[in-house]
Amino acid sequence: MASVAEVKAAVDAALQQVSEGQAAIQAAREKLGEAQQSLAAALDGSGHDAVEQAHASLSQADNSLEECMGATAQAVEQAQQYTAIL
Repeated sequence: MASVAEVKAAVDAALQQVSEGQAAIQAAREKLGEAQQSLAAALDGSGHDAVEQAHASLSQADNSLEECMGATAQAVEQAQQYTAIL
């Protein structure tokens, strides 16, 4: 069985990975925002259903990434609470 110090070190390593994942998610959100702006500029004035669907899909992707950030933040909090009681 792992010692308390080993468990804490493993949790810290996992939390570092989560932090890196969160940075990647944030970068993805920024790129999606840029893509949405570019798309809006390129298709300005078009009322075609496909354009509306493209905008909606990008918005949905951003919302999903935002939910992912919230879930990872919750995981970090729970892991930190666990290591605090060790």
